Amino acid sequence: MIRRIIELLLRTIFERLFKLTLHQEGVNFSHPRLLIIANHQSFIDGMLLALYLPIKPVFVVHSDVSANPFFRYFLSKVEFVLVDPAHPMAMKTVIRLIESGRPVVIFPEGRITQTGSLMKIYEGPAFVAAKAQATLLPVCIDGASRTYFSRLSGKHPRQLFPKLSLTFLPTRPFRMPEGESAKLRRKRAGEALRSVMQEMIFTSRKPDTLFYSLCQASKLYGKRRKLVEDIKQIEYSYNDLLKMALMLGKKTEAFSSEQENIGVLLPNLAPTLGLIFGMTARQRVPALLNYTAGVEALQSACDVAKVTQIITSKAFIEQAKLEDKTTQLRGITFHYLEDIRASITLADKLWLMGWALHRPLSFEKPVSTESTAVILYTSGSEGKPKGVVLSHRAIMANINQIRAVTDFSVYDKVFNALPIFHSFGLTAGALLPVLSGMSLFLYPTPLHYRVIPELSYDRGCTILFGTSTFLNHYGKYAHPYDFHRLRYVVAGAEKLSDSVRNLWFEKFGLRVFEGYGATETAPVLAVNTPMAYRYGSVGQLLPLIESRITLIEGIEQGGALHVRGPNLMSGYLKTDKPGILQPPSSIMGDGWYETGDIVEIDDDGYIAIVGRLKRFAKLAGEMISLEVAENLAYAVSPDKLHAVSSRPDSRKGEALVLFTTNPTLTKDQLIKHAQASGVSEIAVPREIHYVDRLPVLGTGKIDYVTLKTLAQETHSAT
Repeated sequence: MIRRIIELLLRTIFERLFKLTLHQEGVNFSHPRLLIIANHQSFIDGMLLALYLPIKPVFVVHSDVSANPFFRYFLSKVEFVLVDPAHPMAMKTVIRLIESGRPVVIFPEGRITQTGSLMKIYEGPAFVAAKAQATLLPVCIDGASRTYFSRLSGKHPRQLFPKLSLTFLPTRPFRMPEGESAKLRRKRAGEALRSVMQEMIFTSRKPDTLFYSLCQASKLYGKRRKLVEDIKQIEYSYNDLLKMALMLGKKTEAFSSEQENIGVLLPNLAPTLGLIFGMTARQRVPALLNYTAGVEALQSACDVAKVTQIITSKAFIEQAKLEDKTTQLRGITFHYLEDIRASITLADKLWLMGWALHRPLSFEKPVSTESTAVILYTSGSEGKPKGVVLSHRAIMANINQIRAVTDFSVYDKVFNALPIFHSFGLTAGALLPVLSGMSLFLYPTPLHYRVIPELSYDRGCTILFGTSTFLNHYGKYAHPYDFHRLRYVVAGAEKLSDSVRNLWFEKFGLRVFEGYGATETAPVLAVNTPMAYRYGSVGQLLPLIESRITLIEGIEQGGALHVRGPNLMSGYLKTDKPGILQPPSSIMGDGWYETGDIVEIDDDGYIAIVGRLKRFAKLAGEMISLEVAENLAYAVSPDKLHAVSSRPDSRKGEALVLFTTNPTLTKDQLIKHAQASGVSEIAVPREIHYVDRLPVLGTGKIDYVTLKTLAQETHSAT
């Protein structure tokens, strides 16, 4: 009777004070070999499960816990078994319990999180689940890390009564993975359980709109929290960002209509972020234009999305010397931030301070997460840019996927010089930090190779995003101590060269985590992390991304990668049908996207990029990867930059042309290395051209369109 009263009292406290919500529809608790797994956020996690599980399980408890008087009292009220998950022999008791039909609860992390994210997943619980052929019931606990019962400290937000939730996910069988040895099977079981836990974390976070997510982050981390700083050296709080979003959204609404695509031609500044949030709140769609592109590409970008209005800044146009480009754009009306600021009236200020800031969610028009959030554009590195329509669902899903596999936290500060008009710079470099409570330093250009390392040092940044090309330059010009605070250096958008990887490890002692993605996937598909890393790969696919590989005639190694998932775009806007959304589709069916990359996926799910399908040349009937030819050049001359293109050839169909910044590199050197390394001599470029610098797009990718033109022009000239 007393036990029942205590249970009712605790339930009342959690449901009334902590506003606890329970999600368990359609969950089957009657499986004969049920193993309940949960993330570990606080000291009250076990109590929550004991109160709200409709069955009476046996709790697996770390032996150290029994030393605490409080937990000894709690344990006296439930069935439990004391084990140390780090010692496999101690888990035999748990296996026998599961095989006997008793439901068992275990925390695979073994310890309470100190980052707010998943900690290390022990192999012991995974091996138990596999050995007992258990059925897993994942339970995601959310909000408990913000209580005073957690182990988080410092900048992590603590509340007396934060909102709690328990999400019970559908059960799934867990079988022993294949492997040549027990050690390998045990290791793979641990990795499989980690994937289950990451999927659980992701699935429990339902995607919302960008503006709603900003309001929730402001509420969670505090409106006064300073988080965004830009080149003006002003730190902006969540409250400041909300002010910008509310006022700019209101002012943009005055000269536009709902669902209208409006061009945004602005650099990496806090007001740019505010504008994007504000426009989406009022159902205006920002089309983020690449200001480093030529007039023709800018005009094409406006045409495919039917953009007739562009928001920019007079100061930016002048400083970036864009007058010639903007004056040549046809059918465009420009709105300048300076004029918008001057148009703010006293009534606008009273509305902002007296109403909107206190009820920001009321500012957002009702909108589905499937509605368009932004329009980005493909890089144009291999052809004419296409408009990529990304929904709120796609962007927020990708942010939640990244958060599920990394331990980014409020202690981190991101340095982002990648332009926001690029998907990597927008999602990972800007939105992810702001919506996750991390500090952010925005820099307007990634090309200041000497300045960026110094700024990263001065601002104490812990996370740096970049391309291989940019990281190469930063590494060369930086002082060995400039990046001493960094704990994550993430490379994407192009293949990470071994020379850059080695430079960062030898000079700074840092491992570069290579990732992989596409604008069409918002953009991250896979990434290496400290918890799951394999040299030479781009990591494993993020949670709930499906993949298929199709063979390509003439290419023996790997196949074409097709993907689908919650972060996939809504579709393309192309020049053949301007303004008409063309949903993704591949030979795998509707809703699939063919990446255009040739990849291999190993038995552990790690992806290795063989090359881009468009970056193969057919020489004498044989398909040759241009990246193989580039790797030859890098192997011979690792401290210089190289890129290979192709041109038509009357004898062999195509010929390879190498562009290099090394004036002394010769064809004989390449042939000698090819022979020594077992690479076919047909992969050695026929022509070598010295250039002062390789043409690079504003996104950091090599401009292969320009190189292909140069390859043809240089041949014609001879």
